[in-house]
Amino acid sequence: MKVLLDTCAFLWVILEAPQLSGSARRLFTDPANEVYLSAISSWEIAVKNSIGKLPLPGANPVQFIAEQRSKHGIETLPLEEEATLYVPLLPKLHTDPFDRLLICQALVHGLTILTPDRDITQYAVRTVW
Repeated sequence: MKVLLDTCAFLWVILEAPQLSGSARRLFTDPANEVYLSAISSWEIAVKNSIGKLPLPGANPVQFIAEQRSKHGIETLPLEEEATLYVPLLPKLHTDPFDRLLICQALVHGLTILTPDRDITQYAVRTVW
C-alpha cells in the first residue's frame, strides 16, 4: 500500500506519541508499505514552527524534517501541478489549504492518507486510522 502521512500522523510517528493508533502504527511499520511525507506537510510544519505554534527540537526545521524522514524511512512526495489543479474540484467540506492539497495529492497518486482527521475522511479519498 502507498501511504501518505497527514502532518499530525508524521509528528506522532516520529515522536512515538500515544495518539498514534495501533492500526496506524502497524500500517506505518509494515515494510510492504511505501510511506510518504508531502512537501505540503513540510511546508505546514515550517510555517507553524516559524510563527511559534509548533516548537521543534533544534533551530532548523529543514534539518529536523530531513533527519526524521531518513530515520523512519519516509519518502518525500513533491507537490506537482496536477494535484494543485484538483483543489477547485473538491467539495467545500473543509477549508484547511494544507489538508485540501494532501487530499488532492492522494487522489492524483492513488495514495491512502494515514489520518485521524474527520474533516479529511468526509472526502472521497482512502483514509486509514
